[in-house]
Amino acid sequence: MPAGIAIAGVGSVSCASAGNCAAGGSYLDSQIHSQGFVAVEQNGVWGTAIEVPGLSALGGNAGVASVSCPSAGNCAAGGNYGDRHGRELVFVVSERNGVWRQAIRVPGIRDLGKGSAQLGSVSCASAGNCAAGGFYGSMQGETFYKGFVVSEKNGVWGRAIEVPGLGTLTTGRFARVVSVSCASPGNCAAGGDYEDRNLHNQGFVVSEKNGVWGRAVEVPGLAALNKGGNAGVGSVSCASPGNCAAGGSYADRSGHYNRLQGFVT
Repeated sequence: MPAGIAIAGVGSVSCASAGNCAAGGSYLDSQIHSQGFVAVEQNGVWGTAIEVPGLSALGGNAGVASVSCPSAGNCAAGGNYGDRHGRELVFVVSERNGVWRQAIRVPGIRDLGKGSAQLGSVSCASAGNCAAGGFYGSMQGETFYKGFVVSEKNGVWGRAIEVPGLGTLTTGRFARVVSVSCASPGNCAAGGDYEDRNLHNQGFVVSEKNGVWGRAVEVPGLAALNKGGNAGVGSVSCASPGNCAAGGSYADRSGHYNRLQGFVT
C-alpha cells in the first residue's frame, strides 16, 4: 500500500484456487482522496497492494467494489470513481497472467445516461469472459435510476445496456443490479431490485444465454410474500448455464424483514 495511508478497507475478495486470490478496496491518500487498490495472493503469499493502474487518470474518489477470479492470475475488478463534473462513474480492470491492465470506464455508460452510475457486481466465467452490473442515472442530479449490465468477451468489454425488460417492470423511481454470476462464457444471471408504481420495492432476475441478455422478470412468487412492499435480490449464483439460485429479503405485512426462502430461476 502506498506510504502514508491511515484509512483503508477491503471491499471484495475472490479466490481461483487454494492460495491464489485477489482483493480490492479503497484507501485515503495523503491528500485525503479515496483511491482504489488491488492486491494478489499467489501460492499462499500476499503481494504488495497497488493502486489500480490507470484509475487516477479517469478521476478521483475511487474504489473497488467487486473482484472475480476465474483462474489463478486472471481476474477482473470493478468499482466507481468521480469525474471532473462531479458525477460518479464506473470502471472495470482486468488481470491477465498475473499482470493488472489499465482501468477503463465501462464502455457506453455515459451514453446510457448523463447522471452518476454505480457498479454492483462483477463475475467471470473464464479469463477474459466476464459480466458486470449496477445502475445509472439518466440525468445529472436526477433521483431516477435504471439497471445496467455489460459483458466482456475474449478480453474485450462490450457496451453497457439497460437491463432488457426492466423498464417495463420499473414504473417507480429506480432499479439496480446488485449481483451477477456467470456459469460459462456468455451464460450469466443477475438480480436486484426495482420500485413499482406503488413505490414498493420488488425483486427481479435476468439471464444471459449465449451472449444475449433476456428480459428481466419479477421473482416468481415473491410478491405474495412481500406484503410490506420492500423486497430485493441480494445474491445470485450459477452452477451451470440455466441452473442458478438467488436469494434476498422481503418485508412482511407488518413491515418487518424476514429472510427470503430459497428460489430458483
